Amino acid sequence: MALENLSPADGSTHSRKRVGRGQGSGMGKTATRGGKGQTARSGSKRKRNFEGGQTPLARRLPKIGFNVQNTKPYIINVDRITAVAQLSEISFETLHTVHKFANSVERIKLIGSSAAALASKIKDANITTTAGK
Repeated sequence: MALENLSPADGSTHSRKRVGRGQGSGMGKTATRGGKGQTARSGSKRKRNFEGGQTPLARRLPKIGFNVQNTKPYIINVDRITAVAQLSEISFETLHTVHKFANSVERIKLIGSSAAALASKIKDANITTTAGK
C-alpha cells in the first residue's frame, strides 16, 4: 500500500491570524480588540459566569443534590411521661400507645433520671437511652 498524497485536502487548512501587524493587514491599530476600555487592555478577563452584574444563573437556581441525613432523634423525657416506665417492653408500637409522635420519626432517645434503668426493656435498635443502649 503506497502513501502517495499526504497533503491536506484543498480548503481544509487556514493560515494563522496575525493581529497587530499594521493597517494594511486589516487587523492593525486595535489588533481586533475593538475600541478602548477594560477589555482592550492586556490581562483583561471576566469571571467565568459573570453576567454584567446580574445575579448569575448558578446562584438563581435552587440548590439540589446531596443532603446530609444526620437527623436528631426524637426525645421523650421519661420523668414527664411516666407511662413509658410502666411498659413491659419498649418499641415504636408500644411507645405510640402512651405518647403521640409522627410516623416519620426514625430514632427515639429516652432521657431523664430513670431512663438508664429502662435500657433492658428496649427491643428496638433505633431507641436509645442516656445509658447508651
